[in-house]
Amino acid sequence: MRDARGFDDFYAGHVSRLTSQMYAMTGSLAEAEDLVQEAFARAWQNWEKVSGYANPEAWVRSVACRIRVSVWRKAVNRLSAHRRHGIPDQVPDLSPDYVAIVAALRRIPYEQRRAIVLHHLVGLSVEETARETDVAPGTVKARLSRGRHMMAPHLSDIAGDGPGGGARTPGARPALSPPSSAPTAVTDVLGLADQEVHHHD
Repeated sequence: MRDARGFDDFYAGHVSRLTSQMYAMTGSLAEAEDLVQEAFARAWQNWEKVSGYANPEAWVRSVACRIRVSVWRKAVNRLSAHRRHGIPDQVPDLSPDYVAIVAALRRIPYEQRRAIVLHHLVGLSVEETARETDVAPGTVKARLSRGRHMMAPHLSDIAGDGPGGGARTPGARPALSPPSSAPTAVTDVLGLADQEVHHHD
């Protein structure tokens, strides 16, 4: 018999963080919500097995990513999660800079975007990112490097003129407030991109 209380606690403790991560990967809050809800519905259907995993959150995130790249969506699979909990109204604590990073992420290929989100936002190591995306660590490193390079011109809009009309000091990072549960390592995306922008000035 599935442990409803255990699933409810797991859902409540992880839904906002996973939604914010998928928002960064997809660039669409509505799509992120749908993907996470469907992934949680599948987790509930397999809860006896999933609850025994060392990292059930990683399982839900991987399922959400697989659903995202699949053409066929089983809308009925997410109805149980909708009925039990509803869809979160919004991802909390999104600063303008965080939204700008998501906009920059939307301009790069999905696999590069996923690597950057997992490494910088989720806080996984290169090796952990490789395991979750089922590629070699060297491939992850290449995707991170290429992705940051492609993001740099778009992040230069953040690093340039501010509301007061003054240019940002080279190397400085904008104030970034990702969801409070996310590692602050996400700011490395801006720092590395800023360096690339200013090195090309």
